[in-house]
Amino acid sequence: MTTDPLPTPLASTSWLAEHLDDPDLRILDATVVLTPPAGAGDEWSVASGQSLHDAAHVPGAHYANLIDDLSEPEGRFTRPSAERFTAAIERLGVGDGTRVVVYDRGGGVWAARLWWLLRSFGFDDAAVLDGGWALWEAEGRPVTASPTPVAGPASFTARERPSLFADRDDVLAVVNDGGACLVNALDREDFEATSTDRYPRPGRIPGSLSVPAGRLTDPATGRVLPVEELRAAFADVLARPGRKITYCGGGIAATADALALTLLGEEDVAVYDGSLAEWTADPALPLEVG
Repeated sequence: MTTDPLPTPLASTSWLAEHLDDPDLRILDATVVLTPPAGAGDEWSVASGQSLHDAAHVPGAHYANLIDDLSEPEGRFTRPSAERFTAAIERLGVGDGTRVVVYDRGGGVWAARLWWLLRSFGFDDAAVLDGGWALWEAEGRPVTASPTPVAGPASFTARERPSLFADRDDVLAVVNDGGACLVNALDREDFEATSTDRYPRPGRIPGSLSVPAGRLTDPATGRVLPVEELRAAFADVLARPGRKITYCGGGIAATADALALTLLGEEDVAVYDGSLAEWTADPALPLEVG
């Protein structure tokens, strides 16, 4: 074992391969299975990635359930209370003095979500696996179907960082008075939509800039784009001074934009957890369409 520090916010597959046996390292599989609607008017469905994890995972990894354990029971993927998060993360062996690498099978957005949650509760020694499961498997890295035993009791000290999340009132204040840059992480087609079968109303939050999370990774490797390419993608956003608030449909893709902004050195970044699912449900809130 070496004593190389954990690279954050991204850890390479080669780094993880070299550190699989580090006793203080916890590897978490945050996969959620997202299925598009079968027909017009149907909703996207989400399902646990537990069965995929059980069939094959990075040696030493535990499955982190973002649907049931690491979100509030009400709503979809709502940030959990400190008590709920602490109980769930301790069951995965994560505590003070441990280090965490998170991956997924969904382009990195689920891993980014868990990474952002960890940061929001004061845990900084965590990284997203750059390229995720797809790159790990493509490179022929070791995989296993053997369950990973929990590495003894863990004690996680939650330290709330409320500034890492924004709520409806925070966003409405930006719409009315400025003071921050709103970043829409959905695909450009969703950003410009004039109709929708995904939300109660079509449109985007007024004044938003478009930086799709799906365009922040290399299609060939799944790795996050080099910093200079990220800087170009966020050029309009970075030109705006002050706080950056990212959002999407339900607070997941928004965390990928938040991770990228962190890579670019932005320190005042928040995720609007309710995102369009909450915003479009209130007919009193304004939208831009087209």
